[in-house]
Amino acid sequence: MKPAGTRTTPLPLSTCQPLTRRAVLHGGAAACALQASTSLSSATAAPPADYVQFGQTDLMVTRYCQGTAFRKVPRSDNTAARRILFRCLDVGINFFDSAEAYGWGGSETVLGKVIRGRREKLVICTKAAPSLAPVKDPDTNKFRLGKKLDFTRQNLTEKLNASLKRLGTDYVDLFLLHSPDEGQTPPEQLAQWMESLVKSGKTRYWGISNYPAPQVAEFHQLGIKGQSTSPIAGTEDYFNIASRERFEPEMPPVLRRTKLGLLAFSPQDMGRLAPEQTIDPIERPLVRVLDEVARELGATRPQITIAWVLSRSEVTSVLGGAETPEQAAENFAGSSLRLPRDLKKRLDAASDAVLAVKRKRKKKGTF
Repeated sequence: MKPAGTRTTPLPLSTCQPLTRRAVLHGGAAACALQASTSLSSATAAPPADYVQFGQTDLMVTRYCQGTAFRKVPRSDNTAARRILFRCLDVGINFFDSAEAYGWGGSETVLGKVIRGRREKLVICTKAAPSLAPVKDPDTNKFRLGKKLDFTRQNLTEKLNASLKRLGTDYVDLFLLHSPDEGQTPPEQLAQWMESLVKSGKTRYWGISNYPAPQVAEFHQLGIKGQSTSPIAGTEDYFNIASRERFEPEMPPVLRRTKLGLLAFSPQDMGRLAPEQTIDPIERPLVRVLDEVARELGATRPQITIAWVLSRSEVTSVLGGAETPEQAAENFAGSSLRLPRDLKKRLDAASDAVLAVKRKRKKKGTF
């Protein structure tokens, strides 16, 4: 039985059309994946994929991770979501992210249906929310946010058990705290509870999501001090070419020092950088540069946003939310795109300009 993250049989590069100079910059794998994206079936072997180590774990993951926090597709078991996830498997993606809060179990359920029979070849991450499910107000017939709660050993165990049942598996590879809880439970207490779940065999590793850099460092320090026998494996955080203010300047040095895995989510800034969206005026110069670079490399804007995130040494994988099978293949191809140094500098400068404006607005209280 293969461990999760083991490379599947690659599609020979000879099945692809000859690659242009531009395509070489995508890497053979991505270029082949993009060409094959319209013809692969679920029975076809996956094209080659670049695998990287997630932090200091033994998990080997693709640099693109498909999320299940769908925005246009229902967060439930449905044909559209299945088609997207099956295409991810077709093109060679082995890393998938979910959470109990995505459709309150719906996204985990559809992911569980898709991974059935393939579980050992995949890396599955899910997350526990510091709240209960939304409830419907009988007077307005609308849903209101569920009650916030503090994490406890009991509710973390119950949440993981429920996730495993929906996913149709007896373990996940990564189990994360989705965000800090209401009572700001001390890291040493949370680490102890999460370690107990690792020891139970129900998750191989644990981590956090949406935690500030000082707390990420504090969780890691517990392992160094010997207070943690199953130390934190990594974190998820919001980081992209148009939104860096939450991530920088504190998080990068913490990640470089600790060597934790980082799953950077929302490469298109919650969809705001998507080609069909109306662009914020302060981001229009950035978008112009994105499109110029895309044309020069024969790529697409979404692929450039993904390539830029992955050009940062702190990032293990980028977490995207493809909403169609075609977008899944497109995003995966972007994960192997290599940005030439001069084009990277142009993108960095455009990103720096957006960051400067946002920080100025925040300082003035107008943002």
